[in-house]
Amino acid sequence: MNRIPRRIVTDIKDGKSIIKEDALASNVVEHVKDLYISDIWSTQTTPASLDDEISIPNTAFPITPKNGTLFRYVSIPPDKDLGVEIIPGQPHPMMHQTDTLDYIIILAGELYLIMEDGETLLKPGDIVIQRGTNHAWSNRSDQPVIQLAVLIDASGTH
Repeated sequence: MNRIPRRIVTDIKDGKSIIKEDALASNVVEHVKDLYISDIWSTQTTPASLDDEISIPNTAFPITPKNGTLFRYVSIPPDKDLGVEIIPGQPHPMMHQTDTLDYIIILAGELYLIMEDGETLLKPGDIVIQRGTNHAWSNRSDQPVIQLAVLIDASGTH
């Protein structure tokens, strides 16, 4: 399974569309063993500017630019390989919340979306609309999961 995605970036040169870049993504970090995150692209404003990319830090928990977006590719190993201890009756240790609206697509593998009250099994092709809620991901299988996410800076409360 490809843990470092290929990124193709287009542009305009001399009035014609071109392929500006075609290479493996360079902003890839293995945050813990076999947990690869690649922040593919970000924008600093909405509406988005078509100017060059502005690099942002690649962190285990995403930091979306204020009024911007973040496009993230994640390869999630099985829970047993992460060394995360899950204690029954306690919140999942990877539970987190961001001030973003996230569009998440499962490309490969099976992954549980865990909420404070309930969970559901996600399979390839499933799409999650994550609306600034506290959540965690749990890969209870023996195979890595590939997840794509577009995070959009958001405001408001539930």
